[in-house]
Amino acid sequence: MRDGGRIAAAIDVLSDVLNRHQPVKVASRDWGKRARYAGSKDRAWVSGLVLDALRKRNSIGHAMGDDSPRGLVLGALAHAWGWDIRKIDDAMDEQHAPSALTLQERERLVMAPDPAAEAHIVGDFPEWLSPHMTRVFGEMAGVEGQAMAVRADVDLRVNTLKVDAEKASAPLRSAKAEPSRLLKHAFHIPARDPSQREASLESIPAYSKGWVEVQDAGSQIAAAAANVRAGEQVLDYCAGGGGKTLALAAAMGGKGQVFAYDIDGRRLSALIPRLKRSGAHNVQMVHPREPEALAALEGQMDCVFVDAPCTGTGTWRRRPDTKWRVKPGSLQTRVEQQTDVLNGAAKYVKPGGRMLYATCSFLIEEDEDRVNAFLEAHPGWVQEDAVAHVVESNLLTDEGVAVVKAGQGPDGSVRLTPRSAGTDGFFFAVLRNANRHQ
Repeated sequence: MRDGGRIAAAIDVLSDVLNRHQPVKVASRDWGKRARYAGSKDRAWVSGLVLDALRKRNSIGHAMGDDSPRGLVLGALAHAWGWDIRKIDDAMDEQHAPSALTLQERERLVMAPDPAAEAHIVGDFPEWLSPHMTRVFGEMAGVEGQAMAVRADVDLRVNTLKVDAEKASAPLRSAKAEPSRLLKHAFHIPARDPSQREASLESIPAYSKGWVEVQDAGSQIAAAAANVRAGEQVLDYCAGGGGKTLALAAAMGGKGQVFAYDIDGRRLSALIPRLKRSGAHNVQMVHPREPEALAALEGQMDCVFVDAPCTGTGTWRRRPDTKWRVKPGSLQTRVEQQTDVLNGAAKYVKPGGRMLYATCSFLIEEDEDRVNAFLEAHPGWVQEDAVAHVVESNLLTDEGVAVVKAGQGPDGSVRLTPRSAGTDGFFFAVLRNANRHQ
């Protein structure tokens, strides 16, 4: 396909996302089925343009004076991809391209976005979230939002049950992986040009051998904060696809036991092939259809890891369409779920044991507020210094420790953001059951 046809396709896909409320993956897949002539590079190009238009939806719409799918796609070419007016003009003259540029579009495409616009425009987040963003970031809300509106890098965790970082480095060179600046047993792949197809990590032998797992550095740091040790009994209470389960199992050197539980059995099933590939023999899955197996763990765990359901605001770089689907009602629903999850998980922690509460959200309502509410409702529980646990895990580099310290709040919890840490948005806090008896 030529660029003009690709631009037209991007407008069609974005129309389905915005007007029919389809996820980007679904809209892109449906277009791909209709456009059998489109190759893999065409599909990557179209998808990349749509995602960037969504990442910068507010600032582009404001700059263009038009937040329609056409206005956003054309604006993304200029303001996200750096195309000049001549290149856009040439593409619009091609066969199968959209109609020619209007006079207003020409004027707007050569104008820079307004840096003095309101924070929700500069930072590309929903306007209703402005007071929430200001509560956590203050005057830096717009700047933090800008860092969440770029394409995310890829992070890999080295599976130390099978290999060390040095041995894993050679086969990862083909993917242009670099040693992580934050973690000792991890690699980092810089984001590629958005118009290019992402390399398939599954085709790398190191991945198929179970030497590495795709896991954001923020997620790896949160797992490190659990500070699990060989021989402990650990429950991953909201295991999902099992990324943190595997990180915990590796940190324990395969000794002790990690129980992986999730209320959604379908999500938990995704752990099965990953578990086989990882070679972790100290993981036991607890299916929601087996409540008696979960009940047997009450009061027995040294550590319970709670990766709570949340709005996912910290993942906006990777899933920009979800940014515009978050509503006040969904935030309230998540807050209620987080309260229930924390209360439910606490009963599995033995006296003297600990609980790691984490979210991939930067909203205080889902983070500090939930921790404080839990502590108020559970006498005998105390909050500990999360940084101290991260340092003791010995999984971070010196720079990684410095980044975590910079993200620590006065209560001991830690918040990481794309701007402050170069990771997804993450929050974590360590809570100790200081009761002597259950």
